[in-house]
Amino acid sequence: MDLLNTLVEKGLRRELPTREEALAVLATSDDELLDVVAAAGKVRRQWFGRRVKLNYLVNLKSGLCPEDCSYCSQRLGSKAEILKYTWLKPDEASQAAAAGVAGGAKRVCLVASGRGPTDRDVERVGRTIEAIKEQNEGIEVCACLGLLSDGQAERLKDAGADAYNHNLNTSEATYAGITKTHTYADRVDTVQKAHAAGLSACSGLIAGMGETDEDLVDVVYALRELDSDSVPVNFLIPFEGTPLAKEWNLTPQRCLRILAMVRFVCPDVEVRIAGGREVHLRSMQPLALNIANSIFLGDYLTSEGQAGQADLDMIADAGFEVEGAGTTTLPKHRADALAAAGGGCGSQASAGCGSHDASEGAGCGSHDAAGGGCGPCGGHAQAAPAAEPAAEPANEVPGARPDLVAVRRRGAGTELAPNA
Repeated sequence: MDLLNTLVEKGLRRELPTREEALAVLATSDDELLDVVAAAGKVRRQWFGRRVKLNYLVNLKSGLCPEDCSYCSQRLGSKAEILKYTWLKPDEASQAAAAGVAGGAKRVCLVASGRGPTDRDVERVGRTIEAIKEQNEGIEVCACLGLLSDGQAERLKDAGADAYNHNLNTSEATYAGITKTHTYADRVDTVQKAHAAGLSACSGLIAGMGETDEDLVDVVYALRELDSDSVPVNFLIPFEGTPLAKEWNLTPQRCLRILAMVRFVCPDVEVRIAGGREVHLRSMQPLALNIANSIFLGDYLTSEGQAGQADLDMIADAGFEVEGAGTTTLPKHRADALAAAGGGCGSQASAGCGSHDASEGAGCGSHDAAGGGCGPCGGHAQAAPAAEPAAEPANEVPGARPDLVAVRRRGAGTELAPNA
């Protein structure tokens, strides 16, 4: 179809589609779905070949968050029966990270719940980064600690961080309906601080919170304007005990269209399938690898993913390959720009990263397992009353699988082996 041919041509030129074209992708029919995936796959292969980058989450501090993000199982007032613990020691976090590295992850994402780090927290995370890098040569580390104050991004970079994750999550127009204790502008500011410090900026979204197609396009266009190297796409996991527990409104087909739209708008960045892929994409996960070039390995922050070996088998069976530690994830033009800005992530490789040979430019996923991935809410306000529970959706999508939602009981913060 003419629309897809146009989008492929624009993607190969790194040209921004029109809003109408982006919206048209989300409006395609199920009969056109394979054509949409194939078109997005052409753009993906141009910039990332058939490589899949593996990322591994370590939840440094779980639960106990004063923020009121409606999607999050770690939020203020959450009744979700998740693990709750305070800061892991550097050696504990390093040990947890080693499991992911052993499974093939080339990036470790260090996440901590809360509105944002204190200077003491930054020092603590800095020691953890040093411990991880001492034991794992060449590994990339992304920090995800909430809103940053002046100077904190620079201190994290000096400690060895390669990237910083902080997601926009949804459009500016709808943000206040999701979170009250901080603003959309606060999130944008933190991404800009990370970028200015020479960290690889990672920022993404959560789909499935009741947003419109226009909201999805708005947030993805905003992410392109922020020039994020990595865009994690999370699919809401409606945790019992959170205000969005009844928001079951995604299908595998809808998820694939969203991923394709993100790829067309952000053709040369790392598009990562983050939290919720097992719950919402289900048996369509391998098809999604034709669009995205990055996933999380194993479990998320507060929810369990499929077994790490199952992830590796899925990648191989679908005809893709795990990106090696010596390969640059980002296309050469992006890696060069990051290196010029003083960033270290995605610029260590040999044969240029780009078109066909050389996957995560930055960071982790969303906020937590409620949206999957990483990037605690953060905020600048005192603890606020929990937001009013969302009303039940008027048209719940048939085929929802709440039975697939499993709270994490293993890995970091527990005595059980991780799922990596």
